[in-house]
Amino acid sequence: MTSIITGDIIGSRQQQSEHWVEDLKKILAPFGHTPSQWEIYRGDEFQVEIANPEDALITAILIKAHLRAVKSDARMSIGFGDKTHNAERISESNGSAFINSGELFETLKKQKITLALRTGDINFDEKLNLMLQLALTFMDSWLVQSAEFVAVAIENPTLSQEEIGQKLGINQAAVSRRQKRAQFDLVQNLDRYFRKQIKQLTAP
Repeated sequence: MTSIITGDIIGSRQQQSEHWVEDLKKILAPFGHTPSQWEIYRGDEFQVEIANPEDALITAILIKAHLRAVKSDARMSIGFGDKTHNAERISESNGSAFINSGELFETLKKQKITLALRTGDINFDEKLNLMLQLALTFMDSWLVQSAEFVAVAIENPTLSQEEIGQKLGINQAAVSRRQKRAQFDLVQNLDRYFRKQIKQLTAP
């Protein structure tokens, strides 16, 4: 099983095009080689393969945090399943993970939801997507400082508040405030719950 994140930049037509494209490239670069593991296409759409499905949700949240930190945002669908055709470009690869991600992505545009997932297990998807919608009530409102904190905290899970503060150039008390404002403890709880559930779903 693999996972595919399909997304687009919200309001990209209103932004200085080059600026956010470069930002997005920097955000996606750590996830592997382009265009086989990630690709930006049609101007403002992108696709990323996250080979370990357990990492898919936190990766989507990390992408969101990085974009919110540069005053942008993305709409993303996470599809889970297999990969039956491995093309040189991820946008030309195929399998149920790609179908689940692509079909869900089209429905998100109409529903104005910025993040959802599809495994094909209706009960699993309904439960997790309800939790995601609740989390989006604050994630969609992250301001630059909160988003910066979330990105650093996700990328450096072993760092203390003090060490995160050194990276952000702020003191430990300010880090604590940002953590509370971003409701990061809830994000971590959601990620832990998701990892446990997806593991059970994919267990042989």
